[in-house]
Amino acid sequence: MSLAEGVTHYLAIHVNENDPQVMNIALNNAQNVQSYFASQGDDVVIEVVAYGPGLHMLRADTSPVADRIAAMSLESDTISFAACGNTHRKMSEAAGAEVPLLEEAGMVTSGVVRLIELQEAGYSYLKP
Repeated sequence: MSLAEGVTHYLAIHVNENDPQVMNIALNNAQNVQSYFASQGDDVVIEVVAYGPGLHMLRADTSPVADRIAAMSLESDTISFAACGNTHRKMSEAAGAEVPLLEEAGMVTSGVVRLIELQEAGYSYLKP
């Protein structure tokens, strides 16, 4: 049962594995949470934060879920994707060139710090 009609919920989803199954579970979780709260008359704001090996989720050249992310971003303006700047910098250095990110991905300085900030702001935390 929802806490109250018209409540807005907040969810941070943590992805740090380069595993298509984990990435798809994270996206399934996001869609299921959106569907549930919509059925209750509530809103939900979701931020997926990817760092470490999980950054591949948001890389334009390696993401196994790029099409799903594009579709989900078109369907909902309350889901966002945050790429860790520290990981991006290290991957770019290792590649000898800047690695491309999906256009849906925003860059944050640190994925870990972003998760802390979101939790301190009242977001619930989920790691699939």
